[in-house]
Amino acid sequence: MTDLNELMKQAREMQEQMKKAQEEAINRVVEGESGAGMVKVMMNGRHDVKEIRLADDLMTEDKAIIEDLVAAAVNDAVRKIEDQNKEALSGMAGGFKLPEGFKFPF
Repeated sequence: MTDLNELMKQAREMQEQMKKAQEEAINRVVEGESGAGMVKVMMNGRHDVKEIRLADDLMTEDKAIIEDLVAAAVNDAVRKIEDQNKEALSGMAGGFKLPEGFKFPF
């Protein structure tokens, strides 16, 4: 029974760590960019775009090019957020110890 109690304790601790990581992720701001830095997008962990910066030189370009660069910068920011979230989750799961022979049902 001690193993089960220990497992439950670890599960509660992991749940608390997960909640804290989610709160930190929401407040974290990443910068995505494209066009060698001509377009920069600041995005938070909720995928809310907080700011977009366009280089002055870019304003002479065709509208379609600007739209493509903005989309690419947004996608870059999304990937960075997802990578950071994966890293945070893998770090938490590493400390979770299952009893010998315990297997998940999947």
